[in-house]
Parts: sequence; structure tokens; C-alpha cells
Amino acid sequence: MKMDNRNARRMMERMGINMKEIPNVQEVVIRTADKEMHIKNASVSEVNAQGNRVFQVAGDVEEVEVEREAFNEEDVLLIQQQTGASREKAVEALKESDGEVARAILKLT
Repeated sequence: MKMDNRNARRMMERMGINMKEIPNVQEVVIRTADKEMHIKNASVSEVNAQGNRVFQVAGDVEEVEVEREAFNEEDVLLIQQQTGASREKAVEALKESDGEVARAILKLT
């Protein structure tokens, strides 16, 4: 049995599935721990099926490697507390010590 677009929409509505196009999307970014996917000229549809929202994305994909710092905000705060240094100096010391907190503290004391 062949179904046209109108019949397919009606059948989806009867099953509680609602689909709509999200207008004017310029870019979609998906971030993972080590990369980002930038989807330009994106066409995005939202499917709502019984309270679950699912997004379908199509477009031109560009993968970008992301350089992450070898330290986090807790490391910066610890160094600031231990040395009394400003945030900028703590971050600089962490970068110079390749993210090793103990070396950064020694560098600032």
C-alpha cells in the first residue's frame, strides 16, 4: 500500500506523533570530549512522540578537533587558595607546568 504525504501525516497524528520543521536554523553544534561537529545550512525537524522529543538534523558537516586544557576550574581554585595568586597567574602557572597542580603551586611560591 502506497501512502502519500497527507496520509502519512494523518497516521502519525493518530499514533500521537507530531513532527514540525524548526525554521531559520543557521548552525547546529554537537560537542564531544575531543571534537565538535559544526552542521551548517542545517535543516532541523523536531519529532514529538508521546512526550519524547527527537531532533533530526541534516546539513553540511565539518568536524573540528578541540584542544582542551589539561586542568579544570577546581585546579585553578586550589592553586589560588594555596598561593594567594590571582586567577590569571594560577592559570598561567598551570599552563607552564602542563596541568600539574603541585608544580604550579611550587612555581608560584
